Amino acid sequence: MNEATPLANPYWQYSREKIEIEERLMLEYRTNGFPITIVRPSHTYDERSIPLGVHGKNGSYQVVKRMLEGKPVIVHGDGTSLWTMTHNSDFAKGFIGLMGNAHAIGEAFQITSDEVLTWNQVYQSIADALGVEFKPCYVASSFLASVSDFDFTGSLIGDKANSVVFDCSKLKRAVPSYCATTRFDQGVRKTIANVLATPSLQCLDPEFDEWCDKVVEAMEAAKKIVSEEF
Repeated sequence: MNEATPLANPYWQYSREKIEIEERLMLEYRTNGFPITIVRPSHTYDERSIPLGVHGKNGSYQVVKRMLEGKPVIVHGDGTSLWTMTHNSDFAKGFIGLMGNAHAIGEAFQITSDEVLTWNQVYQSIADALGVEFKPCYVASSFLASVSDFDFTGSLIGDKANSVVFDCSKLKRAVPSYCATTRFDQGVRKTIANVLATPSLQCLDPEFDEWCDKVVEAMEAAKKIVSEEF
């Protein structure tokens, strides 16, 4: 997708509000000459939080803890949809390049890495960095949304469950020096090392952990029921 891709998201209020803000700003630019530049990052991460697809209200650490304990972790769909993770240092290169840039006024720009990953690759990279086995429990996004109050309708069905490949050609024309250089498996190792070394970043989420156990048990029970019948 590029900046000309139509913006719409019937599933997530958060996305709809961002679209409304963009439209308001562009109206100000067109009618009053208000100088604006719209920046559209995707899944940008830093050293404080490990980026994942399915997590609870307290962030992603509980999923990491499950991995360290040898528990299965929930992966939406079959883990093969495509996604892009962008390290904040790479995002900064594009953002700084647009600041004070005459070619950026009145325009929208995507700022993402060019690296495209499946969710299986994302989780595998995290497991490798932790030195543990990746034990996925694949669950349909629609099922996850129907059995929780974690707003998976918005964050999964309206976002992460869909394959998205970004085209940053427009950014590179405006900022010719832009190049994302941090591969996810490299960046997430630094993130994991910092999270594991910083207790304040290890936010436990027992409610989410219990919910995960219930979902895993339900999926295993369903497999057993069907296999016994046939």
